Amino acid sequence: MFGRLLGNRGSRVQRSNPLAGVRTPPHAGVLSCRVVDPVNEPVAGAELTVTDAMGRRVVTGGTDPYGLFLAMVPAGEYRLAVAAEGYAPYRATALVAENSLASLGDVTLQVAQPPEPPAPGDWDIEPAHSSIGFTARHIGLARIHGRFNSFAGVVRIAERMEQSAMHVVIDASSIDTGIRMRDDHLRSADFLDVQRFPTLEFYSDRFVHKGGTRWTVTGALSLHGVTRTVTLDTDYLGIGNGMEGETRAACRASTELHRDDFTISWQSMLARGIAAVGPSIRVDLDVQIVPKS
Repeated sequence: MFGRLLGNRGSRVQRSNPLAGVRTPPHAGVLSCRVVDPVNEPVAGAELTVTDAMGRRVVTGGTDPYGLFLAMVPAGEYRLAVAAEGYAPYRATALVAENSLASLGDVTLQVAQPPEPPAPGDWDIEPAHSSIGFTARHIGLARIHGRFNSFAGVVRIAERMEQSAMHVVIDASSIDTGIRMRDDHLRSADFLDVQRFPTLEFYSDRFVHKGGTRWTVTGALSLHGVTRTVTLDTDYLGIGNGMEGETRAACRASTELHRDDFTISWQSMLARGIAAVGPSIRVDLDVQIVPKS
């Protein structure tokens, strides 16, 4: 009976192995590891990428709440890259044999040094290397992607980063989704009403460090004649140099806006009550700043 349940032991992992009873495909094995921090606590949600000897991606995935990662792969040699927020990247190699478990054991991630902050002073947002994009749901199915092509802003970096501030002004009429008829409708009184409200403005009032490279920037967004508090989830990317040697700092940020909060309540319902335009808009920013001249 047990023989029938477990099958041929030659085509399975050894019974002493924790994967005993798990059938592996022909010519395949199992790669595993447990990702932990420097005090041996599991790192949940770490991202792992497994590539073969030719550099081709074979599998990607994340650790479970206990820091475990498990993948069934063809027998062969692999490279494993581990990344997690706030930790330095980790790389290792592993040889996976047929019908066996290749375990790297505990992979210990070291805490990454946070990138150097920008120097105190005023910094301009450089539009040529920055973008303000958005994504909206259309008829409950597809996503519509767009951007604003004209904007300007300044960031005042304080001695204590938490006391910094920013001000961004966006030209509402520069909205661009790649279709002129749709863009004209978005500029109309049904949506942005650019004749009455030519700009969108954001004034920050709080920078909060959330650990590692993550910050939240909270402030007031004025849109369509209404001002609401908005929080940007921000990932600070650090400082670098441009083509002409100039100093630059960069970050990514995102937030979600609800149209009704800004009285942009135009709605057209399709069959089965599906809205033509979804109620929320995701906004994504890629920003580079340079010292104000």
